[in-house]
Parts: sequence; structure tokens; C-alpha cells
Amino acid sequence: MISIKTFTFNPIQENTYIVSDETGEAVVIDAGCYFENEKKALQNYLESNNLKLVRVLNTHLHFDHQFGNKFLFDTYGILPEAHKDDLFLLERVVKGGNIFGFPMLEDAQKIGSFLEENQEITFGNTTFKILHVPGHSPGHIVFYCEAEKVLFAGDVLFSGSIGRTDLERGDYATLIKNITEKLLILPDDVVVYPGHGPTTSIGEEKVSNPYL
Repeated sequence: MISIKTFTFNPIQENTYIVSDETGEAVVIDAGCYFENEKKALQNYLESNNLKLVRVLNTHLHFDHQFGNKFLFDTYGILPEAHKDDLFLLERVVKGGNIFGFPMLEDAQKIGSFLEENQEITFGNTTFKILHVPGHSPGHIVFYCEAEKVLFAGDVLFSGSIGRTDLERGDYATLIKNITEKLLILPDDVVVYPGHGPTTSIGEEKVSNPYL
């Protein structure tokens, strides 16, 4: 059985998740910690729960979702993983951060390996299946744990909303198509952990999301 710890980091109120299981192995999804106290909170949770961080995963590479990647690499020696189609965003991280009021003194952390559609990744006794859901960004992926009926959806699907498509290389029609064909076909009781805001479920979004 997995345990999920949610942190809400940085002024954009981004959700960072630490997911662990009974083996003590853990992954971080979308390390958005920007301030020093946020980085320390992430580290303290791992250490106080005797968790071994084994992977750093990104649903996508917009700056608010990967602020903490460099901190985690510097602290634990683990390179982040993401989809190759979002690599271009790393070149925009420093500029984008400055534009939005997040001064960054160092370049974004490089990606260690690439994740692809239908790939399965494991840690401990847990398996995530990767679904490629572009539209918010071209390389946006989600992490689906079928055994636990949990979906880490990043910025494609929110409670009562969907990801914005007015950012670079976003596309509304592409996002709707992928949400419909890849996410709404999942069981209604799958719990959705989004990149911002509260949790929801696939069934709830099917009946109440005004965009779908």
C-alpha cells in the first residue's frame, strides 16, 4: 500500500507529492520547492520517516514544477526524469522564473533519463504506468498506479477544470482529446492528485467538469 504526502509549494501553490510504500522506498513527483524552508520540509519528511528517495519524477517541466530538482540532485544525487518533448522548457526556466518574480541564480537541473508512453516504472513494490497527455505542454505525462487506483495528473486535469493551453506549445484541442481518450476511460473511483488544488476523481470530473 502506498502513502502519499502532499506539499503545496511556492507562491503558485504547486502540489509536490512524496509517494512511498511499505519497503521505505519513495519517489518525489514535481519537486516545486523554491524557498529554503520548503526544501527543508521535503528533506525533513523523507528523513523523519526513514524513507529512501529513489526517483525524482516530473509530469512536465514548467518552472513551478521543477524548482526543487537541483536541490534533490545536490542532496541525494538523483537526476530527475521527464518526457523528452518538454526539454525545451529547461532553457526557459531561468527567464520564466525571473518574469514571474522567482529569481533563479542557476540553470535548471538537467534531466537524467526520459519517460515514455506506456512505460512502467517501479519503486519498492509499487508500479506506475506512464500516460503521455500533451496539450498543456507537449511532453506532459501522468503517473497511474492501477493497483491503488491513483492518478498523479500534473496540470492536465484539476477539480472542475483543466490545464491552461495558452503557454508555449500548448494546444486546447490536443489536451481535450488526450484527457477524453486516456484519462476519462479510467475507472470512476480513481483518485486524481493534480498539480494544483484539491484532489478529485475520474468519476467526479466526468459528470461535473464544465470543460469535458
